[in-house]
Amino acid sequence: MGKTLKRSAAFAALARALASGARGGPSLGARLAALPRMIRATARGQYDGGLRLALMTAATAYIVSPIDLLPEIPLAIFGLADDAVMITWLAGSVLAETDRFLEWEARRSSVIPGGLVP
Repeated sequence: MGKTLKRSAAFAALARALASGARGGPSLGARLAALPRMIRATARGQYDGGLRLALMTAATAYIVSPIDLLPEIPLAIFGLADDAVMITWLAGSVLAETDRFLEWEARRSSVIPGGLVP
């Protein structure tokens, strides 16, 4: 049941992200342009996306890897289904995480750095 919930959450995030782009939210280009900034901010420890980026990297590696959990040749359509699920999850995760990052970036730019004065 846990896997079904995670999968449905990824599908819901994908649908929300695509709908928000159509309703004036960040465009797909803006989201893709935010990826390098998100990776840099995570590597510097400024943004808390480390685990999510690691999972997205693992999903990308699984998709492009020639080694597959369900091979395409003997299992035909079932072999492609696991890749389709991973691609859908990855797309939803990238869209949801870039949306979260863009919101974080907007909030961060409105804060003036400094210390508390007694």
